[in-house]
Parts: sequence; C-alpha cells; structure tokens
Amino acid sequence: MSDSDSPTPTSLPNAPETTPEQAIEHGLTEEEYTWIVDHLGRTPTFVELGIYSVMWSEHCSYKNSLALLKTLPNEGPALLVAAGEENAGLVGIGEGLGVAFKVESHNHPSAVAPYQGAATGVGGIHRDIFTMGARPIAALNSLRFGSLESDRVRYLLDGVVRGIGDYGNSFGVPTVAGDVYFDDAYEGNPLVNAMSVGLVKEDAIASAAPQHTGSVVYIVGASTGRDGIHGATFASEEISEESEDKRPSVQVGDPFTEKLLLEATLEAIDVGVVEAIQDMGAAGITSSSFEMSASGGCGMELHLDRVPVRESQMTPYEIMLSESQERMLVVCDPDDADQLVDVYARWDLHAERIGTITDGTNVQLYWNETLVADLDARHLDSGSGAPVYERETKRPAYLETTRAFHPDEVADCTPDTATDMLHTLLAAPNIASKRWVFEQYDTMVRTNTVVGPGPSDAAVIRIKGTDRGLALKTDCNGRYVYLNPRKGAEIAVCESARNVVCAGGKPVAITNCLNFGNPYKPEVYWTFAEAIKGMGNACTALGTPVTGGNVSFYNEHPDGAVYPTPTIGMVGRVDDLHTQPTTAAVQTPGDRLFLLHPDGQAYPNDIDGSEYLATVHEQIAGDAPRLVLDEEVAVQQAMRTLINTGTVQHAHDVSDGGLAACLAESALHGNCGMDITLSIPEDVRADAVLFGEAQSRIVFSVAEDHEPAIQEAIQDIEGVSATPIGTVCGNEFRITWAGITWVEAPLHTLRAAHENTLPNAMNAEQRTAA
Repeated sequence: MSDSDSPTPTSLPNAPETTPEQAIEHGLTEEEYTWIVDHLGRTPTFVELGIYSVMWSEHCSYKNSLALLKTLPNEGPALLVAAGEENAGLVGIGEGLGVAFKVESHNHPSAVAPYQGAATGVGGIHRDIFTMGARPIAALNSLRFGSLESDRVRYLLDGVVRGIGDYGNSFGVPTVAGDVYFDDAYEGNPLVNAMSVGLVKEDAIASAAPQHTGSVVYIVGASTGRDGIHGATFASEEISEESEDKRPSVQVGDPFTEKLLLEATLEAIDVGVVEAIQDMGAAGITSSSFEMSASGGCGMELHLDRVPVRESQMTPYEIMLSESQERMLVVCDPDDADQLVDVYARWDLHAERIGTITDGTNVQLYWNETLVADLDARHLDSGSGAPVYERETKRPAYLETTRAFHPDEVADCTPDTATDMLHTLLAAPNIASKRWVFEQYDTMVRTNTVVGPGPSDAAVIRIKGTDRGLALKTDCNGRYVYLNPRKGAEIAVCESARNVVCAGGKPVAITNCLNFGNPYKPEVYWTFAEAIKGMGNACTALGTPVTGGNVSFYNEHPDGAVYPTPTIGMVGRVDDLHTQPTTAAVQTPGDRLFLLHPDGQAYPNDIDGSEYLATVHEQIAGDAPRLVLDEEVAVQQAMRTLINTGTVQHAHDVSDGGLAACLAESALHGNCGMDITLSIPEDVRADAVLFGEAQSRIVFSVAEDHEPAIQEAIQDIEGVSATPIGTVCGNEFRITWAGITWVEAPLHTLRAAHENTLPNAMNAEQRTAA
C-alpha cells in the first residue's frame, strides 16, 4: 500500500477512465484486476493500469513459468551471481575474470517487422551484458522459419538476417555462431533468439540494485519516443491476422547510438560513478525502475516531465511504456552526478536527472508535480507480488500417433539409393550450408575470433591477453522436443555441450530461451513442464547450471503452435588455445578416422525423429533419437581427454543427417575425401547406420602415427569405445561394409548439394514480401 502521508495519485484530465474492461484490453484478467484494486484500496490510475499490464504480462513476470523455472539446477562453483539476480548470467573462468551471457527472444516483433525486430533483439541482448560492466565480445543467434518454398518465409529470412547483420556489424561485435532450422511448424511465427557474451573483471561487476536512500536517478542514452509501446504485452499474445497492425509495438534501433552508449557506460562504471544500472528493455522505464526498486529493496521518485523525448505531447503513460532503444536507468551518489553527466556528454548522449532513491518500496511517478502513480515495487515484481500460476496439463493426443511409428513402415535404403539420399539430405535446408546467412555477419571484428561459423561445431573466442578462450554454441532440434519433450530437451542441452567439447572446450553453464505456444492450452503446458524436467536432468548430469534466460510463450499462428523449442546457449572454457581448439574439418590425407561412442552403440537401429525420415519419407514420427545421459557424460569426458592429448586433428558430432552427413560435412570442410569401412551387425537397418541420429557419438581423426595411443588414452573411462572406421584420402567419398559400397561420390557433387540450397532460394528475384 502507498504511504498514508502521500497524496492519492490521480489520472490526468485527458486520460481514459480506468475500468475492468480497460484492464482486459490491456491483457490483464478480470481476477487480476480485482487483486490490483484490493491491494491498492482504490481504482488504479490509467498510468498505473499500464504499468501493471506490462509488469504482470507473461513477458515480464513469467507468471505461467516461474514455478517450474525454479526447479532447474541453478547452483555451481563457477556462478558469480544467482540465476535471475542480475541482467544476465555470470560465471567465473579464473584469473579474476567473469563471463556474462544471456539469450532472449524477439519472435513477435520479427514476425511483423523482420529487419527491426531482429536488429533490436541484438541491441537489447547486448545491453543486458554491458549493464553488468562486461564488454560484449561475441554474438550468437538461433533462428527458426517455415518452408523455404514460401515467399513470405524468404522475406522474413532476408529481413531477419539483414537486421542481425546490420546491427551487429555496425555495433562492432562479431557474430560467431548460431543455428538455423526450417519447418512448416514455424510458418507464420518465426523464432528469433539472440545471445550475447561479454567479459568483465570480477571486481568491476555492476549491479542493478541501488544501495542508498538519497542517491539520484538518471536516464541516459537516446531520447524517448512512441516506438515499442505495449511491446511486452504484444509479446504475450498469439500472432494473428491483426498482428500486422501492431508494428508500432516494434522498436526501432540505432547501433551507432548503442556503440556510444556502450563506451560511455563502461567508462562510467570504470571510474566508479555508477551505483546501480538497468537496461530499458521490455516495458522501458517501467521495468527498469520497478525491477531496480524491487532488487534493491528501496523506493524511487521519478519526474517523467524531465525525460528527454523526441515526439511532441507525449503522455506519462506513453513515456513509461515506451520501448525506445539505447536507453539505461543509472543510479549514482549525488556527489558523483556531475562526473556521470560529463562522461555521457563526452559521448554525445543524454544524461538527465529524473529522480531520487527513497525510503520504503514504492515507486512514485510525477508529471509536472502531479502524482500519477504510486505503486509498491514488490507487488509488481515477478519474484514476490506478481501472480504465479501452474496451469493445467494434458499429454498431447498426437503422441499416440507419432509413437506408434515402426521403422518397418518405410523402405530401407539400398546400395543403389543411398548415395542419392545423402545428396538429398545435404541439400535439405536444415543440413545445407548456412554460408548465405553467416557471410552477411562480421565474424572477425575485434580480431579475437579463433574459430568462427562454418567449419566447427562451436565458435571459439580468444580471451585477449591470455592463452585461453571460450567455446560458444546455441542449439535445439524442435522436432525432437515435439516427439518427446523431456528427451528432446535433454538432447538440446547435451548436443550444445557436445559441440563445445568437440571444439576443445569444457562446458561450464547454460542460458536458455524457451519458445513454446499458449500456456493456457493444457497440451502446450504439459510439453513445457516435460521440457523443463529434461533440461534439468541434462544440466545436472553434465554439471552445467542454468544461469537464467527467457521464456517466450504464445508462439502460435492460425494453424497451431510452433514446435516446442527450448534453445540452449552453452558456454565452455578453453584452457589452452595452442592445443585445444578443434574444428570439424579433416586435416590431412592418411589421417585415421574413429567413431567415439558408448559401448555397443556405434550403430543403433534408430531412425526415429531423423531428418532422413522427415525429408526422404516425409514423416515426423517415432520417438526422439536414442540418448542415455550417463553414456553422454562418458563420451564427452573421453573426447575432452583425447583432445587434451594434442593428437586430435578434427572432431564432429553425429547429429542432423546421421553418420553419413557428419562424415560428408567434415570432408567438405577439409576438402579431403574419405574411405570408410564399417562393421555392421546384421540386424541393423542400412538407413539407421547411415542416417540415424542416435546421440552421444563423435567422429574424430588422428595422424597415422598417433593411432596406437587412442585406446590407451581412454582406457580408464568406463563404457566408451573408439572404433576405427576409415582413412582421410583424395577427393572421393566412399562408405562400405560387408564388401558392398553403399555411398560413393566425388566431393564436388556433395559440395554442390550442400552449398547451393540457400543461395538458390534467396536470389534477388525470389525475395518478395508477402
């Protein structure tokens, strides 16, 4: 409740009357509006209603997910801040350095304005990093679209990729890794998840929590406009035909202003004039002010008429809810205020004093001396006063159909068809080269990129001034999660960790972006709950705690929900850049190839959920591919051990497209052929051998003279085998077993299949807006 000595806030004369109907139009339920009135003991003003509508939206409050998110493993010796405590996750990597990282969605904005939606997603996630005092050193993204045959999808892909590239390239942070999938399930509702990674000295971490009553509050950065108003509530509803009318809910970004804001903010933190700082992301000044007050256990008095604006006659309601980009809320000691203003002025940015930290926990908002809002920050906070729900669950009926699949329902491949099938899979949009995408990104700016996108399972970034680095990856196969939400989420975590291991890193921790449909639908919520359990199981097994992340519900379109897609952002530590970074490209003719796998599971009889089944047989069916967590842990340990010997020439995990695609990709990356000879049990299907996607398998190579040392290196790791499978050679690619050649092709035909899909789809004549 408000302090009894304070005046009662009033709506301005021209403000709409606050009614239950208005509350419902703002996205609140009738019950939630009743709770607000009961808590206040009065009808909220129109400004207060707007504040509640965004702070209690799913996007800001996590009201339908928080109870389940709290079950995830979020503790570990490397964590420097608790999950959700600050703007981003933070882990220590030794020598007094911390890594700040986070991934967030900008799905709905990108569906209606792909260029600006994607661009501002990149800008927003970078601000979360440098508000912690960390300098962003790398960007990643995870993208999902409908079928490439659709004009609308090509328009969205073109706009999103240009938006990411233009903003990131201008801002000056390399985009080093990511993943792109295409499926009809994402038609009409693309997923655009952006990740940022930054470095900070442990003794220079900035906090979002104010410390002292009487400290002063500044808004810094760009001016405030009307762009993005109600963006948080827009992100908390389904995409529909009316969504095109909500383009004003999409912010407009300026990477050059953000670059100035980055440098000014890091300078202000470095000289010690920042007591607390918060990015203005979703809900703008509203979220930053109320979240800061809640985290600091303090109150705040703000004078909105002092906020620099770029449009005339803006109301306090608009100013509070605007999501204009490149802005921060900064708290400092009054004695440091002049120095703070000077720092931002040197970078040609606003630094306007708009308020003060006060006793209590209420945020009071004034407009020309009229009190227009007086609310307890704790009642708006997702960790205390905001509603928390656990929704009804129901196992989706479609699982009865998909699980009934048996491999015998589809014809096995033959020696006459297998080579053509491999070409078909290499050309499939989900497996084909994404060079058309990543060549639009600056991957080398700042010159710390050791391994960028393309020839590696994960990116590797140098920690400047040291011999160490970071291995970074985003990953999730939504089809797996659709077929088995718990196991599919386990695979998403395990594969991202496996990618980091294949690049020479030790997985440390994850962030996540959980993209699901409408949580009020019991089948969707059951899927979400199962995925959370799977993510927790895998993170516990691998020792990679969850540092935080983002939940994006309501990813639906008129034909249904997207595949459940819990995107994982994995960070790993590379301790020695001289020996450990490993790419997926084979190196030298004569090198020996091995398949690392759980004992007895080199070639599981498993085509469930595979790209082969979806592309060649047009069936999304079966279970998610085979995964046993204990086996996965052992395989990753063995791969790290082998890489640490310094003998591994390349490493690439078996994933989309199975063993044949894995081998072909490494051959193409290294421009060397392969002569593969396998020993296959008689009861295993040929298509399972070649194209099955059973997990916990890695292909690697060593020089011929190191072959004898392989078994010795992993002899103490129980349950793991390294099976010799062939040799790197010439320009031909060949797979045989039992004296029969199953796949045989020159590299140039494999390359043509792999490289041409996206360029052919995205030529200028075909990039038309729907």
